Amino acid sequence: MSRSSIDAAPAFAPAAWVTIAASGAVLLLLAGLHALSPEFDPSLRAVSEYAEGRYGWVLSLMFATWALSSWSLAVAQWPSVKAIGGRIGLGCLIAAGGGEAMASVFDIHHPLHGLAGMIGVLSLPIAAMSISVSLSRTLSWSGARSLLLGTANFTWMSLALLVFLLMAGYMRAGNRMTRDSFAFMGWANRLLILAYCVWQMVMAGQALLRAGAASCLPNFESESS
Repeated sequence: MSRSSIDAAPAFAPAAWVTIAASGAVLLLLAGLHALSPEFDPSLRAVSEYAEGRYGWVLSLMFATWALSSWSLAVAQWPSVKAIGGRIGLGCLIAAGGGEAMASVFDIHHPLHGLAGMIGVLSLPIAAMSISVSLSRTLSWSGARSLLLGTANFTWMSLALLVFLLMAGYMRAGNRMTRDSFAFMGWANRLLILAYCVWQMVMAGQALLRAGAASCLPNFESESS
């Protein structure tokens, strides 16, 4: 690890902890929505549709927490990402947080919800791949290359699965939008959120390891010697 990384890391370690806590909270809030609104079939209903139930405020809190996770990760990784590709990835990560924040305000009934979803869902895989590839090429992060690239690839694969199921359902229904034709689309939507949050937690955990906090995060892969 370079001296500049050592000097910069402690100031941004709190942001990495915020990312881990916020990403975990997103998953807990999503699980809570399943328990609070059992009338929504998770295989057929998108996560955003929880806004139609009695606990729409929990959904809004989930999206707001997700935005916090994305933005805090951008802060935590800022000192480490130097290459232009990685910097573009940080910009996409900030944009993803913007989309998530918009989704917390504009629910599925608002015209801007679709735009929010497009920004949040599409920006994060670009950020994940750009940042992970950039960092994995540096000496201090090379020991975590497999973990970084594995979780980054998980993000776009989950998005590809969701798009595939949507297209397959649309064609199966004769190019019509019917709920029953989108079997397992809801689970793919939830898998996407899981993939995004896992990547954010892994990145934050690795940042903490490089900030000298390895003893506090024993389950994260340490830098190879």
